[in-house]
Amino acid sequence: MLTELPPVAPATGAGTAAWLLVALPALGAAVLFLGGRRTDRWGHLLGTATVLASFVYGAVLFVSTLALPGEERVRDLPLYEWFASGSLSVEFGLRLDPLSLTFVLLITGVGSLIHIYSVGYMAHDENRRKFFAMLNLFVASMLVLVLGNGFLTLYLGWEGVGLASYLLIGFYVQRPLAASAAKKAFLMNRVGDVGLALAIFILFAQLGTTQYTEVFARIGELSPGAITAVALLLLLGACGKSGQFPLQAWLPDAMEGPTPVSALIHAATMVTAGVYLVARTHPIYDLTPTGQLVVTIVGAVTLLIGAIVGCAYDDIKKVLAYSTVSQIGYMMLAVGLGPIGYAAGLAHLLTHGFFKAGLFLGAGSVMHGMADETDMRRFGGLWRHMPITFATFTLGYLALIGFPFLSGFYSKDLIIEAALGGPPVRGWLLGGAALLAAGLTAFYMTRLMLMTFFGPERWRSLTPRSTPWDPAFEASTPSEHGEHYHPHESPASMTVPMIVLAIGSVGAGAFLVIGERLGGWLEPAIGPVREVEEAVIPTGLVPGIASVLMLLGAGIAYLTVGRKPVPVERPARVALPVRAARADLYANAINEGLIARPGLWLSRALVYLDNRGVDGAVNGTAALLGGASGRARRTQTGFVRSYALTMLGGSIVLVAALLAVALP
Repeated sequence: MLTELPPVAPATGAGTAAWLLVALPALGAAVLFLGGRRTDRWGHLLGTATVLASFVYGAVLFVSTLALPGEERVRDLPLYEWFASGSLSVEFGLRLDPLSLTFVLLITGVGSLIHIYSVGYMAHDENRRKFFAMLNLFVASMLVLVLGNGFLTLYLGWEGVGLASYLLIGFYVQRPLAASAAKKAFLMNRVGDVGLALAIFILFAQLGTTQYTEVFARIGELSPGAITAVALLLLLGACGKSGQFPLQAWLPDAMEGPTPVSALIHAATMVTAGVYLVARTHPIYDLTPTGQLVVTIVGAVTLLIGAIVGCAYDDIKKVLAYSTVSQIGYMMLAVGLGPIGYAAGLAHLLTHGFFKAGLFLGAGSVMHGMADETDMRRFGGLWRHMPITFATFTLGYLALIGFPFLSGFYSKDLIIEAALGGPPVRGWLLGGAALLAAGLTAFYMTRLMLMTFFGPERWRSLTPRSTPWDPAFEASTPSEHGEHYHPHESPASMTVPMIVLAIGSVGAGAFLVIGERLGGWLEPAIGPVREVEEAVIPTGLVPGIASVLMLLGAGIAYLTVGRKPVPVERPARVALPVRAARADLYANAINEGLIARPGLWLSRALVYLDNRGVDGAVNGTAALLGGASGRARRTQTGFVRSYALTMLGGSIVLVAALLAVALP
């Protein structure tokens, strides 16, 4: 059943200048890209200031919108006619409603903290100015994506985010792995973008418009098959951006970019774009139970894939990357459940933005103190040397595993409760997957904590690798100068953002969930929250069951990792399940076997057909005509007697033919 939407009012007051939200970081990106080396000394300050200014103005808009009655909180700000062609007229405008403003605060707030963190993290990089230009471009594109008032405006931001992500992942262009990861992310995202583009084409062909207000008001005019097709194509786009099954393989490889990129793009903002897309287009999904079911299946499968693979990796950033895959799976599962899950999924999106960004920044702090090392087998006992990093990381860890009364505890339990509702079969399958992933999350994150911060200081007997990002170097390869690790705490520009995010990791969940603050705030954009009517497990038992599974997962990690010495070298022989997990559950092999190789074979076949078939036919026809004309040219001798003889012969043949016809 379609949720009744409130009327859309024109923006007034502070909302009339909402274009500044996008213009400020876009201006910073333009100045830093075009200014070149002349901006090296102050470029990082400009990049940070523009995002901070955008956050301040976003907070002003949030407060002014909060003061309005609920039915007046959905506003449009038309800016100009973007382009017109025939019956298609596209307006470039912004939609200011609780959903878009929530994302504005997340993007600019967490983005500001990561910009500040990057000032210290990238202090010695000669291309720091270019890095901040790319960060500004990303923030501006993400703001266009969430603020656009139509599908084409959303698509503009969608592609801008893809470009900025490609540039940031491949920032260390001299590293082959970084260049390869950037191309992989770009190409896999293009697969999803094709789905989004096709959905927009169908909407325009059927409704003659791409603006949200008109599409959502008239979506009921489409046939059920067309609505389902649009929903599935939108989901394909969401899977690409959010790293969901079957397009999840690019996200862990994207960790080759600088660590602030991992925090900004692959923890708090870009990977949540798919969740935003489903929530924004909820009037479409509310009309197609099939589309909603597929969204929940994709979310459940993805959260299990991410949790299982995260248990086997030794690279601290890749463990967090697969954790992101899993947590976004929770969000997709929630928004696929419809009105009972929209607010829960968005609540987890916001709390995840705090604790996962803090965890990635904490990982970057560990790398900063450990010569860019990411292998947890080379860590150990770091809590003594990095007390602030350890404290903030611990709070993020506890929030992620759902420790009682921290932010993840509230938001994740809401999703589990929603997943357990509905028909018994669906409730057991989806709720069981969510509960199992909760236990696995506690296992792999406790394993990470134990290997990184506790136990013997394994790094004391090792020397830093000269190129830790190059897999050709073994763990024992020494650097050219034979230095030793010297772990130390990061500067204040890095630790202060981590502290702020840690505070959000502790209190954001309770603030958003208790009293249904977030659900009430988002109601004009996503409709009222519906309670779980029937559940296979009483909802009151869910927090206790989830906590037991959390403790069980953490306890198993302690028994298998905390009470045994961790070898610096990864064991050569491991069980098949561990090998499968370390191979990403063969996701890359499956993609290569089902898509890449057949695509390569098809390309070669088409090239052969083009060369031998199309070009062969064209060139063969030209050769035939050329050869025939060359031979015919030999009859043109220039001798009159030859021509006279030919004419005589022709005349005789003609007369003979006439006589044959005339005589009986």
